[in-house]
Amino acid sequence: MKDYPFRRLLAALLLLFLVWAPAAPASVMVLVHGYLGDGQSFHTAGVVDALTTAGWHYGGDWRYARDGQVRLTDAGEDAERTLYTVTLPASAPLALQADWLSAMIRSAANRHPDQPLILVGHSAGGVVSRLSLVRGGVGPVEHLITIASPHLGTARALQALEATNGGGMFGPFRRILTRQAVGGSTYDAIRHSRAVLVDLTPPSQGNLLGWLNVQEHPDITYDAIVRNTAFRMGGDVLVPAYSQDLNQVPALHGRATVIASPLEHGLAADDARLILQRIAARAG
Repeated sequence: MKDYPFRRLLAALLLLFLVWAPAAPASVMVLVHGYLGDGQSFHTAGVVDALTTAGWHYGGDWRYARDGQVRLTDAGEDAERTLYTVTLPASAPLALQADWLSAMIRSAANRHPDQPLILVGHSAGGVVSRLSLVRGGVGPVEHLITIASPHLGTARALQALEATNGGGMFGPFRRILTRQAVGGSTYDAIRHSRAVLVDLTPPSQGNLLGWLNVQEHPDITYDAIVRNTAFRMGGDVLVPAYSQDLNQVPALHGRATVIASPLEHGLAADDARLILQRIAARAG
């Protein structure tokens, strides 16, 4: 055991937990990616593989087709516990993303009538999920789990907006310096997603989070997985811990369970373990 690589041991323990985790009742899970992500994000991080190992069946990726209809790609067979990913227009305003997500939730519900639905949103996907519930109605959704989500915004969005602002006397120089620092493709992605960055700025009168966070939220189960790294006073390099805490949202104060996670901002396979724990806790 002494010579057994630590990472392999950790992976084996995680697999053992997933295999022997209590089976969840028949239900549907929808995984919602974050800023500049897509339906592949949960696959790349190993979350989908870990969930399927635990007995969930991957049903495909919901996305909009060119004809304006919601389509299911990589569709699999229906199962008692089915999980889906979604691909949203990740550089679009959050309201548009939320409307797309609402349509995808309705499509999943039509495919699985009378089954409860669990939403899992990573980063901005957690805010999109909340906005979908507030604007589009709760439907079959009974449980929302957010992971490292900026519910109270992030100063990083303000910094990105400022860094890509080409206006004013120093705008052109600022754009050149920023482009050199982060790379051309990253700079272009940030510059073309200014609308979503505006929506992720800290709440104030007249902006999206200032409005959303005081709206009535549906009476469902809320869980917040909060990254608890050594960055400043907790949180991660992108979102502080208090912003990830759903209990800090005025409309949800005291209604959420908070789970600390020592990971960085990005998704990781271990997030599957936390998701399954919260589902089992609700079922119990």
